[in-house]
Amino acid sequence: MSYKIIVDSCGELPAKLKVSGHFETVSLEIFVDDYCIVDDESFDQADFLRRMKESPNCPKSTCPSPEQYVKAYDCEAEHVYVVTLSSQLSGSYNSAQLGKKLYQEEKGVKDIHVFDSKSASVGETLIAMKIQELEEAGVAYEEIIARTDNFIEELNTSFVLESLEALRKNGRLSNIKAFVAGALNIKPVMGATPEGTICQLGQARGMARAIDKMMKDLVEKTKNPQEKIFAISHCNAAKRAMAAAEKIKEIGNFKEVFVIDTAGISSLYASDGGIIMVV
Repeated sequence: MSYKIIVDSCGELPAKLKVSGHFETVSLEIFVDDYCIVDDESFDQADFLRRMKESPNCPKSTCPSPEQYVKAYDCEAEHVYVVTLSSQLSGSYNSAQLGKKLYQEEKGVKDIHVFDSKSASVGETLIAMKIQELEEAGVAYEEIIARTDNFIEELNTSFVLESLEALRKNGRLSNIKAFVAGALNIKPVMGATPEGTICQLGQARGMARAIDKMMKDLVEKTKNPQEKIFAISHCNAAKRAMAAAEKIKEIGNFKEVFVIDTAGISSLYASDGGIIMVV
């Protein structure tokens, strides 16, 4: 069976996936004040981070329209899978579902399944890679959906922020808390709840300790690590991310560890210097 995997632009696709012919990205948009940035191959992370730093406001994002998804569904593939940013953080999932309904009303019934990642960034990437693995193994369509749902339930997502400024700007953290945390160099270790909302898992003084804590927590939570891929994305922090990857290889027996730079939406969430880990 031919297949296509659509990932909204919060999920970073490694080069090997982009050239495989089975993947497509549907872009979100980011607004820094009145300036619009399309989260596609043209995204300039350095320019975005500069604009975000200079603005007193938190950037806003808009999800893909149902029509964008309809266009992506209109292909020769017999099986179409969609992986979206957590429905608790974005309207992308609902837009993809509405796009599916519109497509089937206009074009007829087709095997299209939309997965709510309940995660973001490389969490979406790992889900997309799992779908590809199952398709290439010849697993039946309905079984792929069931196994991928189980895979999503077992995912663990964590991230550490260099700066709390984005949380302060969007109202998730008071000015006083942000000031105190900054003055004491306290870094929150954040994560995703089973429903896909953001929660604080812990904290540590300094990025190095916070990243160590995040890694150790993820290693302890992971069952059968030899069967799992450990994914790391970073926002303008390549050296820090690569060092973390090397340490993960030492302390965890994972099938694979890979590092990738954040795209637009993930850069918005992680902010300059942020690290995201999913396994």
